[in-house]
Amino acid sequence: MDLYQLIKTVDVVDTRYLKDEIEIAGIANHTDKIKEGYLYVAIKGYLDDGHDFIKKALDKEAVAVVVEDFREDVYLPQFKVDNSRIALSTLSAAFYQHHSKDMRMIGVTATNGKTTTTYMLSKIFEVGGLRHGLIGSVVNKIDDEMIPASLTTPESVDLQGYLAAMRDKGLIKVAMEVSSSALELHRVRDIDYDIQAFNNFSREHIDQHGSFEKYWQAKSSFIRNAKEDSFVVLSLDDDYVSSLIDKTRARVVTYSLKERKGNIYCKDLELLKGRARFTVSINEPFETISGRLIKDDFQVELGVPGYHSAANAMAAIAIALIDDNPPELISTALKDFRGVERRFQYIYEGDFTIIDDHFANRGNINVTLETLKFMDYKNFLLVYAIRGNRGTTVNRENAKTIGEWKERLGLEEIIVTKSIGHVGPKDTVTQEEEEVLLEVMESYGIKVHLYDRLEMALREALNRVGKGDIVMLGGAQGMDTGAKLILEMLKE
Repeated sequence: MDLYQLIKTVDVVDTRYLKDEIEIAGIANHTDKIKEGYLYVAIKGYLDDGHDFIKKALDKEAVAVVVEDFREDVYLPQFKVDNSRIALSTLSAAFYQHHSKDMRMIGVTATNGKTTTTYMLSKIFEVGGLRHGLIGSVVNKIDDEMIPASLTTPESVDLQGYLAAMRDKGLIKVAMEVSSSALELHRVRDIDYDIQAFNNFSREHIDQHGSFEKYWQAKSSFIRNAKEDSFVVLSLDDDYVSSLIDKTRARVVTYSLKERKGNIYCKDLELLKGRARFTVSINEPFETISGRLIKDDFQVELGVPGYHSAANAMAAIAIALIDDNPPELISTALKDFRGVERRFQYIYEGDFTIIDDHFANRGNINVTLETLKFMDYKNFLLVYAIRGNRGTTVNRENAKTIGEWKERLGLEEIIVTKSIGHVGPKDTVTQEEEEVLLEVMESYGIKVHLYDRLEMALREALNRVGKGDIVMLGGAQGMDTGAKLILEMLKE
């Protein structure tokens, strides 16, 4: 592709060392991905500055570079822009020919439940025989090709490349998770969405964004900036999310699990052995993308447990209906859906039950423990992995949330681990994080059995568990290997 034609898509402030003709073979924002003939876009990151690697880009035969600051000692064609992240998104979309315009693009944001909601949509499309892609924190799926994910939402150049590959394979729909980081860092700036959903919002990623307010600004921009001819799906059960109803140009469809209001209401919700069954009640009829009117109720029974699964299912149902998927297809798919790893996942059902959940934040912990209200069990044992390197604010909130369930769950004791040996430096528990958890638990009168290693905590749970009990493995990075370890112990 001719670079000078491509570069017209962005606002260039100044240039250096230009040549008469430049053809590019690709775009990269990381030198490890540069190949001969590539355009390198230098990004100022949280830890590294891509401008420091321009010489390396030249050594790897990049033919030009987009910068925010010139490097006078590198005689490579340079194009200066105000924001190289925005430039990366715009250039990538143009290079890959804006394929998001050619497919049904569905984006889901939330503090909790993005992964499950998109996986439910993927199951609906699969049962309907619709070739589709999936982009998210677990895997990026291009038809039958699976690419492990390193980010919840890929960098813009990788994302546009995935979409191009999907379109080349004839895929017609894409369900994707949209993180607050992706919104703040302009990764999805040039994605042409048809349906956008916002499920819930609670405190998370504060250190990354700088404040709760900035986190909200990043998250809510997904709805506030939605295009006029698109749909947005909003939960009425979340005060933050519902406040966006009149803050968007898009057509709004709303849902609720708690009250008969909005377009879709979750009626007669029951949790049988933790698995939800309910009526999708159309409270206020609405039109689909094709203009078909949705007005008739239908039944849904979920194949996965958890109150939060019902909440995620309601978001997926609203999206699927807008997307013209028949109610009977949606019902069949959700009954067949078997969940996502570490999202209220039943990993053992015998004389007792073991459930694994990533327990990342206050909202996640609350909806997970709320499900237990609908389940029959004798005793509840919680094995909790402290969130390392997340600061005292997040860990205090998580601990207080657990403490608030003491009376309802009979939680007199808790097994806690720092998961030493199972987390890297970025997830290592600090002394302050350990102390704040112990302090909060003491204030609630909950006895703590603290173990450095995850194996020791899991073995303690197995030594205590009895017939009819539930063991909950709760924790984000520190509990990622917990299910595998405890199942190995059970085999022993």
